[in-house]
Amino acid sequence: MAGKRGKWMGGWTPLGYEVRDRKLLIHEADAERVRAIFRRFVQLKSATGLARELVAANERNRYGHLLDKGVLYKILHNRVYLGEAVHKGTSYPGEHKAIIDRKLWDQVHAIVKESPRKRANNSRAQTPALLKGLLFGPDGAAMSPTHTRKSGRLYRYYISQTAMKQGRSDCPVKLVPAAELERIIIDQVRLLLQTPEVIVQTWRALRKQSFDVSEAEVRNALLGFDELWDELFPAEQARIVELLVERIDMHAERMDITLKIQGLTSLSSELQPLPSFQQAAE
Repeated sequence: MAGKRGKWMGGWTPLGYEVRDRKLLIHEADAERVRAIFRRFVQLKSATGLARELVAANERNRYGHLLDKGVLYKILHNRVYLGEAVHKGTSYPGEHKAIIDRKLWDQVHAIVKESPRKRANNSRAQTPALLKGLLFGPDGAAMSPTHTRKSGRLYRYYISQTAMKQGRSDCPVKLVPAAELERIIIDQVRLLLQTPEVIVQTWRALRKQSFDVSEAEVRNALLGFDELWDELFPAEQARIVELLVERIDMHAERMDITLKIQGLTSLSSELQPLPSFQQAAE
């Protein structure tokens, strides 16, 4: 807590500082951890992903609390790190030194301001279609991404190669709206990843590759993926869909999704806690 003149008035000491004679002084080792957290957030652009790394590396604040998503948000929003003191919601220049420079703070908060969904939509247009190369019509022909513009708006579709080349009117699935289909496929893949059969198959495949993981760790990784999905950029989402899905067969009444267990093992090992953050923070 800070007084009106920027003096430290006591309360919780932020990570990166220590208190002496009612003044905040930089604790250099912890300050470097804070800088590493801000820099890593700019790289990942995902609080969920960063919190996962921090918890996996058993990173804690000075009170022993794990740096989970809640604690992480408090760190990223704490204006004390800019050298400011906040009193009743207003910032004043503090008597202490800043840990984070304005440029890094602004980079972090430009990302924080955008919701994950908005970030995804902004870069969606520059991203290849999510199901490109994976989608096949009832006659076995590939379905390719296409788009059209009406009144300045972009409409994306997948179109049957057969219908496109031969103009066949008897093809039961000629054209499907891309966004709607992609959402259905993603929802189905997310559900499939949580089924006991897929979890067990993935665990067995990982064990065959000499990964020393428990079934519970694989389950947690695949369930964790579900939370992480909305925070991923579209290019990353497309990469994961390609990793996980062998093919999607469209029929008039249903869709068949074939998953790659090999891809699941890659995803699951990627989602295992990463030891690299600890080194980055040191």
